[in-house]
Amino acid sequence: MKKWIVFLLLAAAAGGGWWWLQRGNTDAPEYQTTTVASGPMTQIVTASGALNPVINVTVGSQISGIIQKLFADFNSPVKAGQVVAQLDPATYRAIVHQMEGELANAKAALELAQLTAARKKELVAQNASTKADLDTAVATLHQAEATVLVRQANLEKANVDLSRCTILSPIDGIVISRSVDVGQTVAATMNAPVLFTIANDLAKMQIDADVAEADVGTVEVDQAVAFTVDAFPYRTFHGKVVQVRNAAKTVQNVVTYDVVISVSNEDLKLKPGMTANVSIIVAQREKSLMISNASLRFRPPDEQAKAAPSAAPGSAGRRGRPGGKASRERTVYVLSPAGKPAPAPVKLGINDGIATEVLEGLKEGDTVITGMTSTATKPGGPPAPNPLSGGGMRRF
Repeated sequence: MKKWIVFLLLAAAAGGGWWWLQRGNTDAPEYQTTTVASGPMTQIVTASGALNPVINVTVGSQISGIIQKLFADFNSPVKAGQVVAQLDPATYRAIVHQMEGELANAKAALELAQLTAARKKELVAQNASTKADLDTAVATLHQAEATVLVRQANLEKANVDLSRCTILSPIDGIVISRSVDVGQTVAATMNAPVLFTIANDLAKMQIDADVAEADVGTVEVDQAVAFTVDAFPYRTFHGKVVQVRNAAKTVQNVVTYDVVISVSNEDLKLKPGMTANVSIIVAQREKSLMISNASLRFRPPDEQAKAAPSAAPGSAGRRGRPGGKASRERTVYVLSPAGKPAPAPVKLGINDGIATEVLEGLKEGDTVITGMTSTATKPGGPPAPNPLSGGGMRRF
């Protein structure tokens, strides 16, 4: 009896092992699926930029000198024509007096030249002097007249320099920054030194956002914008695109374009220089059919093998770019009643980064395959994910 019991146990173990080995080779693959649903969808372009006043003026000095007085400080409201700083005018006042003396001397020389020319003219008429003496007197008169004009110009320039000792605000606004102190010497040699920075109106600001060249084609004037700043992470501000500038900026081989966004800042919470994380709404649908982006990447193993030799380098990256003809007509795979993937040509619309709008080819409730997990593994091993599946659990 013991021999028969041992024999039966060995036979049962052999049969169980044979069944276990055969099970790994016969089980069908398991597919990860999602259902076509409908709902609102918004396609956005993200960028970052800095908040700036719409009109931002730097106030400088065209002359050199010592700051004698300051009449404005940080955050001071100013009016156009208001005195904001005063340079020491002593040197320039002395130059004005010098130019006035030189002009008076030139005028006296002119009077003498006029009298000499008139006298020579009378002597020539009486044949008491030569024509050459008259010509010399007339030339001296003309030189005296020119000298008076030069001295007048020098005096005007000295008066202008003296007036520039008083620094005026060019616009109505508020002082954002002050770069000098009383007693400091400013030197206006090659460049005008900056004394103040004045913003016209902080209630109206703008964002200069750097948009990548791949996304700038979808950005247009009057599109709505939502953005946040680090100072108020739980508050969303709103604006509007007012300009897409054509000048490109290249930094480390990355090409971007400046998109100007108008922002209302009535409560003055936003400050110049803040970094804004911008979302430009380029397309919006109140209700549309949507499929997961993972379903667009899924291909059955046999289709992957066929497409691999003929695929051009880099074609996978270009295929997913929104807006191109190749990205609008694609093939996804739905789960047939027999449990096998069936191709379904679709026409796509906008993309929000997680899902894509379906314009034609599917209806609400259809089951679309996003990935595959194969149970055909080595004997005794756990099920392994198929490396050729579309990675249905990843979301972008």
